[in-house]
Amino acid sequence: MESMSLSDWQQLFRASWQDLWLWLKEASRVREARFGRRVSLCVIINAKSGLCSEDCAFCSQAATSRAEIAKYPLLPWEKLLEAARAAQAQGAARFSIVTSGKGITSAREKSDILRAVAAIRERVPVRVCASLGVADRGFLQELKDAGLYRFHHNLETAASFYPQICSTHRYEERLATVAAAQEAGLEVCVGGIFGLGETLAQRYEMAQTLKTLEVDAIPLNFLHPLPGTRLADRPLLKPLEALKIIIAFRLSLPDKTIIICGGRQPTLRSLAPLIFAAGANALMTGDYLTTKGRLPEEDRQMLEDLGLELEVSD
Repeated sequence: MESMSLSDWQQLFRASWQDLWLWLKEASRVREARFGRRVSLCVIINAKSGLCSEDCAFCSQAATSRAEIAKYPLLPWEKLLEAARAAQAQGAARFSIVTSGKGITSAREKSDILRAVAAIRERVPVRVCASLGVADRGFLQELKDAGLYRFHHNLETAASFYPQICSTHRYEERLATVAAAQEAGLEVCVGGIFGLGETLAQRYEMAQTLKTLEVDAIPLNFLHPLPGTRLADRPLLKPLEALKIIIAFRLSLPDKTIIICGGRQPTLRSLAPLIFAAGANALMTGDYLTTKGRLPEEDRQMLEDLGLELEVSD
């Protein structure tokens, strides 16, 4: 099954634990047919933390958040280069520069980011990615020319649910940024976060949007409710529901890279190794933006234990 209707999703999400093994087998078959046994690791750096004007309900860096986090301006390009070297040494195929805020508007910040991208691409054997918020075609083209490989810009959720999550910028701005990155010749990494209160139909809606956009990679995040955020009291997703989300996206978008990102440890817990049977072929490792992640050596050991191959960058 490599085309999923909403009724297929409904059947999957009703599946018992016993029936889920059949879905896992199919998702694993589809993943291996497209990607073999290769799994790539991605490491990010929170290059500019907090100081954000936006009100995304899940985010500890939002203007409305009372979470106690580190807040600092854009790190110097030398620090980003140093972090990229460390990421590559840890086995990462991709290294992403992530900044808080709606977008990068300062000429100085743009210059520093472009310098960092060029330096990393020249000196470190790792693919350089960036998540810089809303961006226009001109800046995206400069990033491409500097050596950027992939631009990350999550939709976060379905268009029909988005107003419940963010009011300070529009869904259409996100779509426009993705289109501009594609026009600049960049690969795009576009996904969302689950457990926000969205319905199953809205999860399916987002998957269909990603299919229409023809994105290259899909990061799947699971809400890790943080004190001080608007969604602090939301419950964690159940591990089996998280696995079903991965299966649904793998079978709906069989040729796309599926990356498991934030919320992995608290949500999946002991079932974490099953993400690959569910269809994932990439993993964010190390720390996240404002929370601690899993050590890269632990993730490399997990891949070795599962008989999977670590993909390295060119």
